[in-house]
Amino acid sequence: MRVLMIGDMVGRNGRDAVKQFLSSKRKSLNIDLVIANGENSAGGFGITQSITRELQLTGVDVITSGNHIWDQKEILGFIEKEPRLLRPANYPETAPGNGWVDLGDIVIINLIGRLFVGEFDCPFKISEEIISKLSTKKILIDFHAEATSEKAALAHFLDGKVTAVVGTHTHVPTADDCILPKGTAFVSDLGMVGALNSVIGFDPDPAIFKFRNQMPTRMKVKQSSLVQFNSVLIDIDDISGKAISISRIDEIIEL
Repeated sequence: MRVLMIGDMVGRNGRDAVKQFLSSKRKSLNIDLVIANGENSAGGFGITQSITRELQLTGVDVITSGNHIWDQKEILGFIEKEPRLLRPANYPETAPGNGWVDLGDIVIINLIGRLFVGEFDCPFKISEEIISKLSTKKILIDFHAEATSEKAALAHFLDGKVTAVVGTHTHVPTADDCILPKGTAFVSDLGMVGALNSVIGFDPDPAIFKFRNQMPTRMKVKQSSLVQFNSVLIDIDDISGKAISISRIDEIIEL
């Protein structure tokens, strides 16, 4: 089985670039399943029902998220009805929606980190609880976290228990993609699908103002015809559920 896991999509630029990439390369790369982080897909903040449907028609099979999942109010009701739109599983149980989805032969789990991100249930504990319920050996985790150390620690903790642990959230792609000793694929951060020459997909000017003046300002998605596309391609052994390979696919896409 071959899975493409795509970094945080930022605004329309990100959505359009994913559409263009999948329409031209899903078949040629023999991709069986596409997972993408969509929590910044609605103008950089959250996701909506219409964008979820748009991404599904584009070819995204499962949409993961993180700390921006609740930014669009309409998602509160919709996420209950859409099992393939995930919120982190270590949000409190009272939060709407699901933190993982079982597609029959493969399970996707969404988790969020605690270091520099917020107060959430323990991702180590929650991941173990979910895994203990599963019969399949093919398990993919999107760990939406800030600290590289926290992401690496979870990956080593779950080595041999899941197929892959990939990080999202920073929008910065890392070069540490590898197969851990017991067969789990890992990369600290997938990166993003967002405007080239931006500040993590956003217009640099408001970001510069904020850092120089220490005053709040409204960030806005940078509009650009050149988009940075970051992802990894993971090949999975169907019998053992272990990762055979993980490789980065990073491109500049012109819209």
